Amino acid sequence: MKLNQNTIAGLAELLETAELQAHDVVKITDAHPEMDWDDAYAIQAEILRRKLARGNRVVGLKCGLTSRAKMKQMGVDTPCFGFLVDTFTVADGGEVKIKELIHPKVEPEIVFVLKQALRGPGCHVGAVLAATDFVMPGIEVIDSRYRDFKFDLKSVIADNCSSSRYALGGMAVPLAGLDLRTLGVVMEKNGQPVAIGAGAAVLGHPAAAIAMLANHLGARDQEIPAGTMILSGGVTEAVAVAAGDHVSLRIQSLGGVSLKFI
Repeated sequence: MKLNQNTIAGLAELLETAELQAHDVVKITDAHPEMDWDDAYAIQAEILRRKLARGNRVVGLKCGLTSRAKMKQMGVDTPCFGFLVDTFTVADGGEVKIKELIHPKVEPEIVFVLKQALRGPGCHVGAVLAATDFVMPGIEVIDSRYRDFKFDLKSVIADNCSSSRYALGGMAVPLAGLDLRTLGVVMEKNGQPVAIGAGAAVLGHPAAAIAMLANHLGARDQEIPAGTMILSGGVTEAVAVAAGDHVSLRIQSLGGVSLKFI
């Protein structure tokens, strides 16, 4: 690590305040180009500590930057990972207030819920599938706190991977008979298709993102507990939304989920 604890605490306060007050900031590596990956995750952990101290609770985890092309562009070989707290949760068909966000975008997600704990190193797709209780459709609302949605990987990790809001669909589907790689995904905005894809867009198999998360945590002597809900990463590009928009997602065999933006 390159940053001292006071600097980490100050950057966490800066980013969380930007989230809570819905205003943007410049990416933190502009002022701290020396910061490393451990610093980035330490800032994220300090944001979580602040939220837990206020009574928030963790309800899930998320994987971000799960496109191979995007990782190559950023010069890294693993996605980034973040946490989800209860205040991020929106009901299926529920409303998201634009005034509480800066420049929101939506992504379609295949969501995993585990029946067994997962721990790295050495976690692989097969282990993830064996540990999965069921999968669900989900919409993630990402909202970077950085000006113009421009950041580098260390900055976005520190910003909890742009986590903001999410909604889960009502169907919990066991894996038997499903090939998550070939599930078709269609996301619509105001009745018009805006993003189409398949599960294989997430690292070749969405379970690969969960395995990488388990290995990431294992390197830090942590595990993914049984019962954890995990967003496996955007199947398509993120789509910008504004007040008045209605977004709906359908995933083959998994059903659908929707959100309204007001």
